[in-house]
Amino acid sequence: MEPVIRGELQEDRYSRFRLIPWWDQTKIANCRLLVIGAGALGNEILKNAALLGFRKVIVVDLDRIDESNLSRTILYRSEDIGKFKANVAADAYQRIATDSVVQPLVENVVYGCGLGLFEWSDVIIAGLDNREARLWINRCAWKVNRPWFDGAIEGINGVVRVFAPGVPPCYECTLGEMDWALLEKRMSCNLLALEQNDEGKAPTTPTISSVIAGIQVQEAVKMIHGLPTLTGKGYIFEGLNHSSYTVEYTENPDCMSHYTVPDIVHLPESSRDLTLAQLLQRARADAGTDEVVIEFSRDVIQKFVCPSCGEEEEKYSPAGKLRLQEASCPKDGNLRTVVSVHRFSGSEDFGYRRLDQLGLPLLDLFVARSITHEMGYIPYGDASLVLGTVLPREI
Repeated sequence: MEPVIRGELQEDRYSRFRLIPWWDQTKIANCRLLVIGAGALGNEILKNAALLGFRKVIVVDLDRIDESNLSRTILYRSEDIGKFKANVAADAYQRIATDSVVQPLVENVVYGCGLGLFEWSDVIIAGLDNREARLWINRCAWKVNRPWFDGAIEGINGVVRVFAPGVPPCYECTLGEMDWALLEKRMSCNLLALEQNDEGKAPTTPTISSVIAGIQVQEAVKMIHGLPTLTGKGYIFEGLNHSSYTVEYTENPDCMSHYTVPDIVHLPESSRDLTLAQLLQRARADAGTDEVVIEFSRDVIQKFVCPSCGEEEEKYSPAGKLRLQEASCPKDGNLRTVVSVHRFSGSEDFGYRRLDQLGLPLLDLFVARSITHEMGYIPYGDASLVLGTVLPREI
């Protein structure tokens, strides 16, 4: 019940929002918001979220602020040049919304973020500039059954797409032959990065960022309130003539993203407290059978092996993070063979390794499979290291 003064609702920070008949400020305040990207779009997403009253926020970005960011971002100042975008954006957010808790993560979302981060969220809003990151977010969101809101800008044009949990078409369904060709150009057949991603330097303005981020956040607010959204559609904005329209996407029946883990358990242990063998033992007990395999969230490059001199070098790094140049043998210069792993059945020789020694990010998801059983495990003892003071989900 709102406080009343002379028969009227008392003015407070969000009183004008409450004049909207369907508005529920509590739903927004309680929503766990994950914002990926803190550039031009990300700044506008965060600004809108702060003004609307989102109080539990995590912002992910790997980059530092440079001078060109200052013409397209509201949260950064000249004195911030050289600082990490995520840190500065989080501080600025809390100055706007003083009752919020914001956790910055200076990470590459593809290699440095565990699926437990996505599972923590209620809503994911992305302001990104490359296909690889979008594809990864899409697959993660599907696995943990979370909605995400994609935005893209170029020049004075932009697009917003909404992907509801478990409802195709998804982002991967929208990819065409050219998209896949560009994705494959970045990765060699042996899971090493061929070249730097040349996306991310598209011409943009702060005005188009405002338009597209505004629609993204508005769609998120609508979904939180159970209202119809652009699910499975794209909103196209053409800035030259201020025309806009929506497009319908179609489901790809062979899409690799359409998989959701049916049950996820939050383990009280941290990744440094459990070995792979111990996790497998727990999974076998839960499944009631020894025929269980633990699958990782992504391929891991276990080692390099030189075919000439036979020397091996352990790596334990996510596939795609290592570059092709790193595969050259330091002794003879020959290209070494990449040995990768993506699961553990108990017979492999690395079961003694702790979960934090696999090259996977903290708060990641491990899926145990048997013929009749499927369950995900997240070592939630790492929650404070990833989520900071933002409230974690229950263990």
